[in-house]
Amino acid sequence: MKELNVGMLGFGFMGRAHAYGYLNLPLFYDPVPLRARLHSVCTSSHDTAERARALLGFETACTDYREITENAHVDIVHICTPNKFHKEALLSAMAHGKHIYCEKPLVVDAAEADEIERALPGYRGVAQIVFHNRFFPATLQARRLVEEGFLGRPLSLRAAYLHSGSADPDAPLKWKLSREMGGGVIADLGSHVLDLVNHLVGDFEAIWCATDVAYKDRPAADGSGRRVPVEAEDAALMVVRVSGGGLGVIEASKIATGALDELRFEIHGEKGAMRFNLMRPNWLEVYDNSKADGLRGWQALDTVQSYPKPAVSFPSPKASIGWLRAHLASLHNFLDAVARGEPVEPGLQQAIYVQRVMEAARISDKTGAWVDLGRSPFMRHRSRGWAATRAAGP
Repeated sequence: MKELNVGMLGFGFMGRAHAYGYLNLPLFYDPVPLRARLHSVCTSSHDTAERARALLGFETACTDYREITENAHVDIVHICTPNKFHKEALLSAMAHGKHIYCEKPLVVDAAEADEIERALPGYRGVAQIVFHNRFFPATLQARRLVEEGFLGRPLSLRAAYLHSGSADPDAPLKWKLSREMGGGVIADLGSHVLDLVNHLVGDFEAIWCATDVAYKDRPAADGSGRRVPVEAEDAALMVVRVSGGGLGVIEASKIATGALDELRFEIHGEKGAMRFNLMRPNWLEVYDNSKADGLRGWQALDTVQSYPKPAVSFPSPKASIGWLRAHLASLHNFLDAVARGEPVEPGLQQAIYVQRVMEAARISDKTGAWVDLGRSPFMRHRSRGWAATRAAGP
């Protein structure tokens, strides 16, 4: 089995999560899809790059992403930087034929997504976007049930991704709250929930959106005590019409007091319904409308850590699932595709699609009007529809 070298762009919170995947994958999968080595790391300063190198034994450390994306010894590039820096790293890695594992959202806006799309015909690597919420056993089960027709035609849905970190007016303005850096809750949390809804019920036909900035200024992140203006939204409420005709409400908020990491959805169909809450990740709740009177009711399926082989029974398929386990499964999905030399989902085209849906939401917020996604000039991606989504597989 050939050993592939991994280069990490960024080694903050998400960079550590990605590195955790490589360090622990052999404990959770047997066999692993391929052998990989943490070869290179790039951060914004020599000090942080050297600390990362020393921590995990990277061979090299640098501050210029091109020393990784253009390095002939690097096979796989992980992009874990702030959103503003994704595009140039992506284009460089694509031009040099690297396999790519990129944090969401893909880029900052639809114009940058267009640049990535124009580079796709010449790209020969395997690339996956980190929509890891697809990879909990409960959400994998939800997808399987949708494919089997459990829901029937979707009638309505509600979904939300809620955090409370920005409910504090004195929370500093870090990069995820900075418009210049590509922040805002639509990109940060909205990208995840939009992808998951799209994954389960199909494409969006139209969208309406309104956003809010709870506090107009916040303390600067440098600790100086000065307050700086806030331009990126703290909360977004979206109303969507999906391709099967159903209507839905999707919310993303970082000012949801009392919420921790609460991604949830509830989908109602002609034949059944399902709901999920990431704060109760061990269960998918389902309602089978085909059962006789007196036998119908919500049922909690104990999905826990029920992953298919080559996942092993570690720590146990009955042990509580955790956030990092879904990241492991997402990374395994990517590396398996790399090993097989086959396309992967969610790939760059899906990331471009979600980027354009987010752009439509921002346009709606500015104009106060519905945006018809089927007719919008920037929505050039597929319109698979609900039935085609079911047939396409995970």
